[in-house]
Amino acid sequence: MEERDFFKNPFTEQEILELAKEVGVAQIFARRSPSLKQMGLADQELSDEKMLELMVQEPRLVRRPLVNLEGRLLVGANLKAMEAALSEA
Repeated sequence: MEERDFFKNPFTEQEILELAKEVGVAQIFARRSPSLKQMGLADQELSDEKMLELMVQEPRLVRRPLVNLEGRLLVGANLKAMEAALSEA
C-alpha cells in the first residue's frame, strides 16, 4: 500500500481528474472545509472546473481520506464502507 501526503506533494489537475473520473469532482471536493469559508465561497454554487481549480490551489479542499483500492476510489471517512471494501480485497 502506498501513502501520499498531498499537503507535501499536492495533486495536479490531471491527477484530480483521474481520481474523480469514477465518482465525480463534487464527491472529492471538501465543501465543509474551513478553507472554503475563509475564501468566502462556502455558500456559492461552484462548477466542476472551479472546484478543480480550487483543489489544485488549496489541498485542504480535497476530501480526506482518499483511498484507491484496486481502481475503486473510497472518499471520506466512512468507516463502514472502508471496512467492507477492505474485506472484499
